[in-house]
This record gives sequence, C-alpha cells and structure tokens, in this order.
Amino acid sequence: MRLRDYIVLGWDQLRRRKVVTLLCVMGIAIGSASIVVALAFGESISHYSTKQMSYYLKTDEITVMNSARGSGQPSGGDDDFGVLTKQKLNLIRSLPHVKSVAGKENVGQMEFVADDSKVASVELFATDLTTLADFGTEFQQGAPVDQDNVIVLSYTATLGLRDLQSSFSESAQRQRAEEERAIIEGRETAKIVSYPLYRKQIRLTKTITLGDGTTRTVEFPVRVVAIEKRPDYSSDRALYFSQKTAYISPGLARQIKEAIAAASGDTTTLAGSAESSYDTVVVKVDQAANVAETDRLIQSLKLRTMNNLSRQESLGKEFVIVRIIFGGAGLFILFVASISIIVAMTMSTHQRRRQIGIMKVLGANLKQIRNMFVVESALLGFIGGLAGILFAYWVIWGINIILIRTNNGGGGGGDAEILFISFWILPLGMFFAVLTGVMSGIFPAIKASRTDALTAIKRE
Repeated sequence: MRLRDYIVLGWDQLRRRKVVTLLCVMGIAIGSASIVVALAFGESISHYSTKQMSYYLKTDEITVMNSARGSGQPSGGDDDFGVLTKQKLNLIRSLPHVKSVAGKENVGQMEFVADDSKVASVELFATDLTTLADFGTEFQQGAPVDQDNVIVLSYTATLGLRDLQSSFSESAQRQRAEEERAIIEGRETAKIVSYPLYRKQIRLTKTITLGDGTTRTVEFPVRVVAIEKRPDYSSDRALYFSQKTAYISPGLARQIKEAIAAASGDTTTLAGSAESSYDTVVVKVDQAANVAETDRLIQSLKLRTMNNLSRQESLGKEFVIVRIIFGGAGLFILFVASISIIVAMTMSTHQRRRQIGIMKVLGANLKQIRNMFVVESALLGFIGGLAGILFAYWVIWGINIILIRTNNGGGGGGDAEILFISFWILPLGMFFAVLTGVMSGIFPAIKASRTDALTAIKRE
C-alpha cells in the first residue's frame, strides 16, 4: 500500500467516527495551542524586555569617564591614565563598529526667562547637539543645529513656568510650595500645561553672590531650536516633578563658564576654560554584540569605561528560564491531551476488531495494519495542529486587545502589539501536534496488529 492509500483509509475512518474525531482534535488543538501560546509568551517577553533594556540600559552604548575632570591633572598628554584628550576622541571615532561619539559635560543649573514674563530653572548639559538623535533622542518640535547661540529643551522644561514678577517674592514661593504639595497629594485640580517655547528667544541667567554680599548676573540670549518628544509613559502632572534639562553646544558652555568665572573672580577656572573638557563621553556601537570588542579597544587607550553588558547577560539567562517554564507548561498540556488520543484509538481498535480480522484474512500483513493506525493518528495530530494554530492566534489577538485597551486607558500611550507569534513557532507547534498523534497511535496500532483474525470474526 502506498502512503496515499493509508491517508484515504485514515480519512475515511475519521469521517465515520465524527464525535471521537472531534474530541481528539479538540484535545490536540488545545495542547498544540498551549505550546504555541507558551512559546509566543516566552519569545514576546524576551523580545519586549530586550527592547526595553536596550532603551533604558543602553546596552549598545559605552560610557567613557574622564579622570581629569576636577582632579587637578593636566589634560595634555596621552600618558595620563583615564584622561580624555582630543587625540583619544578622534581615535575612538575611527574605531570599527562605532556609529557616533558624543561628549557630555554638566554645566550646572541656570534659569531662563521667556517672553519677559515667565521663568524656570533647568540643568544645562553641553554636548554636540547634532549627535542627540544618534543616541535615541526624539523631538516633537524642531531639530538641533550646530550653532553656539541655540538651546534644545526637554519636554519637562516647558512645564510649570512661573511668573517672573512674583517668582522671587516670599509669599509667591510659599504659594508655589503649597501648590506642589497639593499636586503630589492629588488635591490640585488645575491642569499643568506645556508653555510654548519653540523658536522663541529666551535668556539664560545666573546670579552670583560675591563675598561682600553683592550680586552679579550673567545673561546669555539663546534661541530654542528643538524640544524633545513628550515621554509616553506618564502624565504631565507626573512629569512636572521630573528633572528639567537642556542641551547647549560646548562653545556656549565655555562662554558661560568664562563669564561666571569672570563675574566671581575665579582665575583658576578662567585659565582652565580655554579648552572644553567633557565629564563623560558616550560611544554608540552599531550592535550590542560588538560592545565587548569596542570596549576592549577603548580600554587599550588607557581610558576607564562602563557598559551594561553584564546586566543584559544576567537578565538574558533569566529569560531562558522563563522560556523553558512556558514551554514546559505547554508540553505538559499536550501530554495530557495525548492521553485522550490513546484512549480514543484504543477504543477504536476494540470496535474495529472485525474489520481488522477481515483485512488479515484478505492478506493484510502486520506492518500494513500498524501503518494504517499510525497514519490515522498522524492525521488527527495534523488536523489538531492546524486548529491549534488558529486557536493560538485567536488567543494572542484577544490578549493583545486587552493589553492595548488597558494600556491606553492608563494613559501609557502604548499602541503596538506586545505579544506576537514568530514564524519558527508555527512549524514547531505543528511538529509536536503530529508527533503527539503518532506517538499516541503506536500502542493502539501494535494492539490492532496482534488481533487474531479468526477470533475477531467469530466474536463479531
């Protein structure tokens, strides 16, 4: 007999026993769907967590610390361990797999005045503005430009601006403190809105108190060329208490430091401000897999580095355990489903003893009878696998709908599918479904092949 003949015979038997076939298909479908859903859960959690780790932990970035900052060490000379120099920065930029290099220097806190009526404080950072997008910064308005008289504001810097005229009075400060307590405790009903600052000219100001009690103010007019994208994970009310940051060019940072040093009479700062020196330098690597190699090359330049590879590896091992747990749960459900097939096929063997006896009398050998039952079981597994894949897609779709609606309802702003089924999972789920059918049909097939023909015909 050919395989086609076995399939025709098996399909005919499955159609004759519709109730038993339906129950067996349902059992395999639930089992195979459990396998697919379990593997999809593990894959989706791993993918989503890896994506979040890459975003928050910056696993494709290397931080290089500058030992010369604030240590009194000279900044010239490549023999100084841990000192960032222009030569070393150029070497880092030329390394393979390096996409972008950006220095970062904390200039300190300054206030800015907008429209001559609003004032707020920001933490200033000096960096190459054109590299912000390379490191994942997104903008809801504008784009950075390579100029010294511009500034890039975070979205949080546009929240909660104070009135300039009353910002310094004692009563206004008490009132503002009370309003902030009310916001924290949820008693404040006033809506916090973002003040429009894009393309406006603002003034960066810094008031310096001298030893004799007098004050001096340095002021720098700048133009807002870009505002960072609003974070999706929180409301404006919560973002109001986040750090308010802004980015300026290294050239402007040097001018600010020189002006502050001149106003305060700090000659040491004036002498050291001729050449800008970064606190840290962040190196963007093309792939996280190349971070370790790039890190070793940077360390060979006598620089201290830091990355999050170790944390990623430890979390990756935990995700492997999660996948094994989900996969094991699916296999257990599939094993339970296989018991129903064994019972159904065994009952089918008992009910078809006369048919088996007649086939033996007509010349069917033991191998043909065994093959007939095994193919019939494989057909059950194949049909159950197809039904299980459809059922798994329906389950994943339903869970995604619930997650998306719950997330949107909570103000998270998420709109992408969290769970998904990779293509490699589908053939694996089908394989386990067919394998379950075949393995479940082996015992009934052996029992059927051992049926005595004459005894079976006489009993019937």
